[in-house]
Amino acid sequence: MHMTYPELALLIDGAFITGAGRKSEPVFNPATGRVLAQLPHASASDLEAALEAAQRGFAIWRAVSAAERGKIIKRAADLIRERIDTIAVAMTLEQGKPLAESRGEAAYAADVIEWYAEEGRRAYGRIVPSRVPGVRLMVEQEPVGVAVAFTPWNFPALTPARKIGGALAAGCALVLKPAEETPATAIELARAFVDAGLPKGVLNIVFGAPAEVSQHLIASPISRKVSFTGSVPIGRHLMQLSATHMKRTTMELGGHAPVVIFDDVDLEKTAAACVTAKYRNAGQVCIAPTRFYVQEKIYERFADRFAAGARSLVLGDGMDPTTQMGPMANARRVEAMETMVADARDQGATITAGGARRGNHGLFFEPTVIANAPDEALVMREEPFGPIAPIASFRDFDDVIARANGVPYGLAAYAFTTSNQRALDVGRALKAGMVGVNSFAVSHPETPFGGVKESGHGQEGGVEGLQAYFDVKLLSHG
Repeated sequence: MHMTYPELALLIDGAFITGAGRKSEPVFNPATGRVLAQLPHASASDLEAALEAAQRGFAIWRAVSAAERGKIIKRAADLIRERIDTIAVAMTLEQGKPLAESRGEAAYAADVIEWYAEEGRRAYGRIVPSRVPGVRLMVEQEPVGVAVAFTPWNFPALTPARKIGGALAAGCALVLKPAEETPATAIELARAFVDAGLPKGVLNIVFGAPAEVSQHLIASPISRKVSFTGSVPIGRHLMQLSATHMKRTTMELGGHAPVVIFDDVDLEKTAAACVTAKYRNAGQVCIAPTRFYVQEKIYERFADRFAAGARSLVLGDGMDPTTQMGPMANARRVEAMETMVADARDQGATITAGGARRGNHGLFFEPTVIANAPDEALVMREEPFGPIAPIASFRDFDDVIARANGVPYGLAAYAFTTSNQRALDVGRALKAGMVGVNSFAVSHPETPFGGVKESGHGQEGGVEGLQAYFDVKLLSHG
């Protein structure tokens, strides 16, 4: 397997541009603390060049038929699959997740891109019966234009793939700013598109100080659409910037997913599924299960099984094939975990697994379980975005629904029960954009991915993810 970390560059107007006198910042391996490479920052003139290239690229790309666009996008998906080892190694080195998770994510990113390649051919308009004789009413979908997108470090292949796939399949051009912590993964995706024959300028990749880059890209008259995945405070800020310039937004913001476990479940099977879902990517997942509500009758046994499962996980460098959970992606997350554990202890909760940093190098935090977590605890009110599982008991349906819905977030929610009626009732009662009943699988290329309340608006994936990049136009022909 190719074990090297790729050269970092900007992609502007079809050319990969390395440092050459630009400002730069180091990219670290979170498992070792070592510097992997220097990441060049885009200057203001680079950002302007990227926007202008996208404007030219859009004029070319929108004129290409949906069928031909689909062929190029599909070719890029195939190239990503061919290069899966290179992409997975880069992702694990810069992000920390186990290599098996990185491979799975890269494969899923290719699936998303391929799905959009196919769906772009099915962006139909419609004929509306007219009440005026001799007038034909046609509703058409037109690409919105140049889109700008911002993606986080936790899924450095999947999140860019959703935005690139949706924008390009609709006939838009895109300027993407991936996370500076995990740049190589997005660069390798972009390389697949360039090699697949994408016209230059249609996809551009830039990096820099996030506030400066977002300000420049959103304020430009060239950009017409903004897509952001990340935290609620930054999402709010970007929405304000976008509103000033009357630009459409898709916002996929934080979550705090409740898991409601009724006392009729198969306890062993459910606990094992919860442990696997909770500690994937060290819990740094916006749809991660993050608040576990367990019915009183099975609460003690479930909490014990969960803690045993957490303690059994192998923590280590993602490049080691025996590792089941890698490091946190950056030092800020480790500090946040320590704060949440200390707060839970102060509030009278019990730490039954983990609870501390591990090792004297890298950013490792133990898989952690907090039993008898009170609703007032910080970890129950704010998204942990890390390997902490708070568990609380509940009495009845109405009690748990009120608590599950009692935070301002609504991205994902989960429930486990063997009763069909209760499954229907809980699915309807939980306030979230995606609800998994007896399953944590709520993310698929074909289905909408997005939240309600402070978790944002708009969707990626599914036909909704394509619609996000279209303007609707009425043509009235007399």
